[in-house]
Amino acid sequence: MMFLKRELLNTMLSWPTEIAYSGAGDSPPVTTWPLTFAAGNDTHQIASSGFLHFANVSVGTPPLWFLVALDTGSDLFWLPCDCISCVHGGLRTRTGKILKFNTYDLDKSSTSNEVSCNNSTFCRQRQQCPSAGSTCRYQVDYLSNDTSSRGFVVEDVLHLITDDVQTKDADTRIAFGCGQVQTGVFLNGAAPNGLFGLGMDNISVPSILAREGLISNSFSMCFGSDSAGRITFGDTGSPDQRKTPFNVRKLHPTYNITITKIIVEDSVADLEFHAIFDSGTSFTYINDPAYTRIGEMYNSKVKAKRHSSQSPDSNIPFDYCYDISISQTIEVPFLNLTMKGGDDYYVMDPIIQVSSEEEGDLLCLGIQKSDSVNIIGQNFMTGYKIVFDRDNMNLGWKETNCSDDVLSNTSPINTPSHSPAVSPAIAVNPVARSNPSINPPNRSFMIKPTFTFVVVLLPLIAIF
Repeated sequence: MMFLKRELLNTMLSWPTEIAYSGAGDSPPVTTWPLTFAAGNDTHQIASSGFLHFANVSVGTPPLWFLVALDTGSDLFWLPCDCISCVHGGLRTRTGKILKFNTYDLDKSSTSNEVSCNNSTFCRQRQQCPSAGSTCRYQVDYLSNDTSSRGFVVEDVLHLITDDVQTKDADTRIAFGCGQVQTGVFLNGAAPNGLFGLGMDNISVPSILAREGLISNSFSMCFGSDSAGRITFGDTGSPDQRKTPFNVRKLHPTYNITITKIIVEDSVADLEFHAIFDSGTSFTYINDPAYTRIGEMYNSKVKAKRHSSQSPDSNIPFDYCYDISISQTIEVPFLNLTMKGGDDYYVMDPIIQVSSEEEGDLLCLGIQKSDSVNIIGQNFMTGYKIVFDRDNMNLGWKETNCSDDVLSNTSPINTPSHSPAVSPAIAVNPVARSNPSINPPNRSFMIKPTFTFVVVLLPLIAIF
């Protein structure tokens, strides 16, 4: 989520170590298979919860399901638990049925236990603990409107399966937060049933799975134009995917990359800046000078009337919007971000349709001006499988519609033998061109008679 996450976790958030194979006296390498959640690798974008992607995960014994938001911008996985301030409700299905959200209860799972302050792997600020045997507390603060989660750290079983044609159980113990108190947008629809942090630090589930030798230290997320997606742990991508290196810092590493050039149609700007790929952010946030440069370049190419005024009470968060009418065809400029290393990242879905009673029907460039970090949000990931390759420390991407996405190579890793709802924007289909780096989007855009309503943007990246 676009959470500027300040991880005040009482957890040790260090980079996971690799298990080396020296040869003599060690077990031979074991080939691992990709893993995913027991309910399947499907993810779904839910409009009423900030257009984030959610997955069905099951935890504990007996298993209890939770609908959690998937967030590459934070590390901790937390669930509503022993609630003091949580969302109590459910999700209405298309048939009208209400699926009531579950709440995790430590006492009702036979495989659960609290993480103590003397756990050097998962408990950070141990100097704040009253004693070594005390329960480890956590607090995570997020960028979005005084949003936070706090509680204590627990261990229990996460139910996983192999992501292949012959699925096998691959349950494993993980650490996660028993979230007793949620604040801010968490009480207004964002991640109402839990947040699944996918960041680089030691507490995240991908880090735990890799450290235990269960997967290659990589995972992928697919973002389809139809609001459906997929998530797979241990997926290292394919040889033909594009890639760019991460900018990794020692403290609080993130999926930070470097953009070296902005291209809108035939206009080129050599402008270098860094940005975090964050699936927990609904839309993209860019600060100046890149924000204004992209906006003005895009504005100069759009063949439509720019929306001239917004009322003082307007809740439309976008600056570059255009007046539109039903059945109007607009030629949408293509936007390309050239990444460090030279590979092109064509933004398949840079626009969003917005309907406002006060201001009419609009077509907007889905970028907001940032006053802090740059974030590539989920809207700019639409149409791609994104590979977060922590082994090779790079971000990979490849065009896909997700439905026919096939898992590619899964690298053997060295491990001991005993180790066990509606899309906010309309996707534009790519068309072929001569010698493309990646096929740019089709520029023809037909306005449809159904518009999305103005959304609440969710910056769910942890503040450090």
